[in-house]
Amino acid sequence: MNSTVRIALLAVLCTAAVACSKKVKEEAPPAEPAPAEVPAEPTPAPSTGMYGPADLDTDACLRQRVIYFDFDQDVLRPEFQAAVGCHAKYLRDRPTARMTLEGHADERGSREYNMGLGERRGNAVSSAMQANGGSASQQMVTSYGEERPTCQDSNEDCWAKNRRVEIIYTAK
Repeated sequence: MNSTVRIALLAVLCTAAVACSKKVKEEAPPAEPAPAEVPAEPTPAPSTGMYGPADLDTDACLRQRVIYFDFDQDVLRPEFQAAVGCHAKYLRDRPTARMTLEGHADERGSREYNMGLGERRGNAVSSAMQANGGSASQQMVTSYGEERPTCQDSNEDCWAKNRRVEIIYTAK
């Protein structure tokens, strides 16, 4: 392309960009509110949008550290996607953080099967975290199968509590 055509094309593009831009109507600033009789609470410091070590104990999303699974399943349930996303963001924001994903199963099934199921569940959570930007090098998966139940009864409510992955932070 010769320089005359390039200049003409650039002029057309600039004209189109200016013609398509929105006209912004300036508005008067809102009137100042009347002074309150009760002293206002201090405004929190502006957030950088990054998680810090204290957020593990204060952020509601990060405090959810148990992911539950359906019977004989290793598929992450939709209601736990947000929590996994929060933990993945924490890993992105805190490169020195490390976690162990402990997979568990209920008492039904053989010991060997439940060990494998616990590992598949831990790997499912790890994969979801990686899909959300968490680093695999910050995660370790281990399985306890049915060996560490949180509930000892033999009923569905209890079994549901034992089908889980626990997120354990090992370094902040």
